[in-house]
Amino acid sequence: MAETLRDMRGKAAQEVQFAAVRRFLPSASVDGTTIAGSGRYGARVGAARPFTYSCTYAAQTGKASGVVLKETGTAAPVAERPWEPDLTHLSPDACEAAAAAALKEKYPPVGRITFSSDSRQLRPAPNARTSLEGQGQLERAAGMNPAPFTYRCVVETKSGKLVSMHTDD
Repeated sequence: MAETLRDMRGKAAQEVQFAAVRRFLPSASVDGTTIAGSGRYGARVGAARPFTYSCTYAAQTGKASGVVLKETGTAAPVAERPWEPDLTHLSPDACEAAAAAALKEKYPPVGRITFSSDSRQLRPAPNARTSLEGQGQLERAAGMNPAPFTYRCVVETKSGKLVSMHTDD
């Protein structure tokens, strides 16, 4: 049965599993034994597809004939692995230094810039990159009331290289 399924579905049927509980032998005759049951198949990447089957098995020759395959239902989705950041080359200090430099350029008489380390968040970014986002406070000039700002750095995950940096105040 698995061989027939692979012939019919090619690479999509790389992993074939049969539900042993659901196999049954409805009849036996001179031609062989009729076997029916269910299972599922799927590729390494993709969803498992459920199916039912029946065939006649000839014990003398070890061959199956009259194979009937019916796909049932829709493919069950494969659980997606949650994103986990690679912290090997990620430097919050480098990101915050770049944000401070951008704010100093935007406000040359800047007084003090502080970053809230407990506001840092990592998120997946496009092209297999990592985004570091956070908040801080900025004195636009010495003696002024602090104003909140946010920052976002996109980092090349494998190398730690800063790809882009954006501040918003």
